Amino acid sequence: MRNSASLTRVIGVANIVVVTVAIAALLLLPTAGEPTPGKAAAVGTVQPSKKAEVQPEPQPDLPSGEPPPPVTATPEFARQVKANELGLVPVIMYHRIMKKRLASIDRTPSQIRQELEKLARQGYVPITAKEFATGDIRVPAGKFPVVLTFDDGHASHFALDGAGMPKKDTAVRIIYDVARKYPSFRPVATFWINSQPFGLRNQSDQAKAVRWLTEHGFEVANHTWGHPNLAVLPKKKVQEQIVRLERLLKKSGAPPSETLALPFGSMPHLKKIARKGSWGGISYDLAGVFLAGAEPSLSPYAKKFDRGAIQRIQSNGKKGECRKWCSQYWLEWLNKHPGERFVSDGDPERISIPRKTRGNITPKRIGQVNAY
Repeated sequence: MRNSASLTRVIGVANIVVVTVAIAALLLLPTAGEPTPGKAAAVGTVQPSKKAEVQPEPQPDLPSGEPPPPVTATPEFARQVKANELGLVPVIMYHRIMKKRLASIDRTPSQIRQELEKLARQGYVPITAKEFATGDIRVPAGKFPVVLTFDDGHASHFALDGAGMPKKDTAVRIIYDVARKYPSFRPVATFWINSQPFGLRNQSDQAKAVRWLTEHGFEVANHTWGHPNLAVLPKKKVQEQIVRLERLLKKSGAPPSETLALPFGSMPHLKKIARKGSWGGISYDLAGVFLAGAEPSLSPYAKKFDRGAIQRIQSNGKKGECRKWCSQYWLEWLNKHPGERFVSDGDPERISIPRKTRGNITPKRIGQVNAY
């Protein structure tokens, strides 16, 4: 793999060209309409002069988002499954899901479905951004973690149909569909929201959506209140943007955020306040802050891992600037360089790595190392 210094030099350009300009254009485009809540079929007394209403078909149970049962990894077992828990992890970034794309960062339902099915076939297992940032990686032995992230809390990410199930072609429904087809594909993801999560303006509706997701194992976390460019805001305004969204999450019954996605991938002038700060008597202390591009992330167990600036990959094909910076390119690259990829040992208590890489582990994790 190219050394980290050369990759770091181009991250700024990639973020500006591939992500920031695209998102700025996206914000000028009309958004999709808000979802209209469906009504359940009426259940009442059958009148002699009328036919009974047809009841909807029973909905199948949703696949579980629970992590797999752990194993105990010995050095010999780690060698057999080729574990490398210091390898790279793809953190994939999605925005709107549109039947007809209006911006370069939009994806169609078909494109997302194809990408997720390919991940499942190749042995990737989703974890949340919180699980990744905190190093709580529970993936079967020999499999690879992937973090699915959705920015802006768009209406296309989540809505319920009249039967109370995830609506067709939303992100959540697609994830569940893939999990049904590929049982090892754990149905979890992270949704980073702004002031009107999932296009909902009513606080009660917002709370119902947030609670549904968190109760089903999804992470709903902070993308700031108004999606501003934090790089140009004074310190107090940055903290206000983060805290106001934390208040919304609290009103919605969600736990405090442990992760934040930076709008436009833009870091505040004072980097540390993206992770830790306070405003209006409310404090926040985040486990991870995520950028908007443009390469796989280092393992959270790596000495050089920076939880205040975690890399992501935009979901897209290999056209234009995405020839080298988006998901198709990087997933193909990882397949061609399996030695660079994070491979799980299936044991959440141990960190299994080839003995030659022991010097790259963060000091606080040394006691967990299972080297072979």
